[in-house]
Amino acid sequence: MEEIRFHGRGGQGTVVASIILAKAFFKAGYYVQTFPVFGVERRGAPVEAYLRLDHQKIRVRSNIYTPDHVLVQDTKLLATVDVTRGLKPGGWILLNAAALPDAEAFPGFRVAAVDAARIAVAHRLGTRTHPMINTAMVGAFARILEAPPMAALEEAIRQEVPVKQEENVAAAKDAYMEVRVPGQENRQGKTYEG
Repeated sequence: MEEIRFHGRGGQGTVVASIILAKAFFKAGYYVQTFPVFGVERRGAPVEAYLRLDHQKIRVRSNIYTPDHVLVQDTKLLATVDVTRGLKPGGWILLNAAALPDAEAFPGFRVAAVDAARIAVAHRLGTRTHPMINTAMVGAFARILEAPPMAALEEAIRQEVPVKQEENVAAAKDAYMEVRVPGQENRQGKTYEG
C-alpha cells in the first residue's frame, strides 16, 4: 500500500487534487481511499488531504501517519508546517516551486519541483495572485511516481473539474513534462542538479 499526504491552503484545490489522483488510480485498477483533514475551514488556512492506494482492498480506516510521499502546493507552509512529519525515508516531496531547493533542505528524501503557479497562470486557471494549481500538481506527481497513466489522469480531471476542463488537462500535461528532479532530465531534455 502507498500513502500520500497533500499539503495546501484553503482555496488551492488541495482536496480536489487528492480526489482527482484517487479517481485516476482507480481507473488504472487500484483500490483507493481519499479524505481531507480541515483545521479552520477558510480560504488560506492550512489544509491536508490523504490518499491511500493499493492493488488489494484497503481495510485501514485511520489517518495517515507515515506517508510514502508528500505533495506541497504552497512552499510558504514550510515555515509553519513540518511537511516531512512521519514521511518514510526515501519518500518523494513534490513542491510547487520555480526552482529546486538546496540538496541539504530535505536530507533522506527525494525532492522534485514544478512551477505549478506559472503553468496555471499560463492556462488562465485562477488569477495571477490566486492560481489554481491542483491539476498541474497532480500531473507532475504522476510523472515522478510513473503512475497513474496520463489517460486515466485526463479522464479524472474531466470528471472532477466542472470548468475549463481542457485548460486543466493541458496544465497537468505541461507539469508532467516540466517537473524537475535533481540529476534527471525532464521531458523537455533539461537536466537539473541538486
